Amino acid sequence: MVDVILKADSEQGLINRNIYGHFSEHLGRCIYEGIWVGEDSPIPNTEGIRNDVLTALQKLRIPVLRWPGGCFADEYHWKDGVGPKSERARMINTHWGGVEENNHFGTHEFLRLCELLDTQPYISGNLGSGTVQEMQEWVEYITFDGESPMANWRKSNGREEPWKLKYFGVGNENWGCGGNMRPEYYADEYRRYATYVRNYSGNEIYKIACGPNDNNYDWMEVLMREAGRFMDGISLHYYTIPTGEWADKGQATGFGEAEWFTTLKKTLYMEELLVKHSEIMDKYDPEGRVGIIVDEWGTWYNVEPGTNPGFLYQQNTMRDAVLAGINLNIFNQHNKRVHMANLAQIVNVLQALVLTEGEKMLLTPTYHVFDMYQVHMDAQRLELNYESPGYTFGEETIPQLSLSASRSNEGVIHVTACNLSHTDELEVICQIESTDASVVSGRILHHADYSAFNTFEQPDRVQPAEWKGITLENNKLRFVLPPASVGVVAIKG
Repeated sequence: MVDVILKADSEQGLINRNIYGHFSEHLGRCIYEGIWVGEDSPIPNTEGIRNDVLTALQKLRIPVLRWPGGCFADEYHWKDGVGPKSERARMINTHWGGVEENNHFGTHEFLRLCELLDTQPYISGNLGSGTVQEMQEWVEYITFDGESPMANWRKSNGREEPWKLKYFGVGNENWGCGGNMRPEYYADEYRRYATYVRNYSGNEIYKIACGPNDNNYDWMEVLMREAGRFMDGISLHYYTIPTGEWADKGQATGFGEAEWFTTLKKTLYMEELLVKHSEIMDKYDPEGRVGIIVDEWGTWYNVEPGTNPGFLYQQNTMRDAVLAGINLNIFNQHNKRVHMANLAQIVNVLQALVLTEGEKMLLTPTYHVFDMYQVHMDAQRLELNYESPGYTFGEETIPQLSLSASRSNEGVIHVTACNLSHTDELEVICQIESTDASVVSGRILHHADYSAFNTFEQPDRVQPAEWKGITLENNKLRFVLPPASVGVVAIKG
């Protein structure tokens, strides 16, 4: 049992809805087959975008979607992906599987997808192999409402009015696949390129610099010192790899108790990363203007047997669901510095929300977590005080409980909770201070098999259910978390 105090009057700032953002890269079957099937496909679609995936994603109210990469972004030349599809340049996707990229899904198609999803587009620009002029012209093509070669080209390609574009990344992973740069070199390049990412026609761009990979604190130090005043956000990438070894990351399914524990232990490292990177940022940005943009996070396992190793296709189990809940709780708690996060990736790649196979589609356990947690978007974070019991496996111990709480604009308090233990349930007694609560309801995501996952034959094997047994008396909330579970409680006054 664990005692929790929830202070209903201790508002800790808004939880940015963009923390619940996503990432779509030209990688494997994310874009082609996953999102885009083309207007002539027998799979029902809207202007080439498959309807079943579109409907599923619309339900999540996705706030922001990152595109076209990832490593793909720093070899992507946007002019290849506009104009008549029959005339678009074909290329080789050198990063992901060596397959042909026909550029049928380009700027117009991506921005149409964002319109259909009612989501903000976040475009990653090519700093690694592109030019300043190319980046400047892309922003002009998208956002300028006037007479210019790029605006006129956009109009001739069927789009009279400019789009609004708020988020723009100036390069991606430039410490690695984006050019193997030193932080000092990238800082100078960022300053140069970002100068030409201009605001046209009243469009205000939030500029995002390439930040560090996991614990590269020197990269963060140099970028904040040399370029902090020229950026609005700085990215952070961290993938949870059970083994810690890139050559053999561990299996997505069929894992045992040890792999369950080590995976959750490694994902909890996100907390330390945010604390230490925030401390560096505080030195150069004490007012907290620059946001941390965790625009690649999630699990990374060995690919599913029999699939193209360059496609990064993996299954998604209850372990991924608990891991997603933990990370979202952590991001919520760091809402003063974390302005956005983007799960990698949205369809058919890594920790996907949706998997497709031909005309079939299924929702993963991670999808259900995002569905349950969307109540936190733009809500006021509330203070929680508790000391988690330990969850011990072998000689190591981690916290068993992960929590987050917020109040919506309608006054509803939501508590999200994860039980990390794969064997023990956990009773939580939460004293709610400074409010009179009277109505309570909940949803729980749980399966007796902590490695359970959905298949195209059994697409509903793992799905949320009504959470029974929750009580509220004299402002004391009680609930029991089953082993390896994720839950959300709604409390109304």
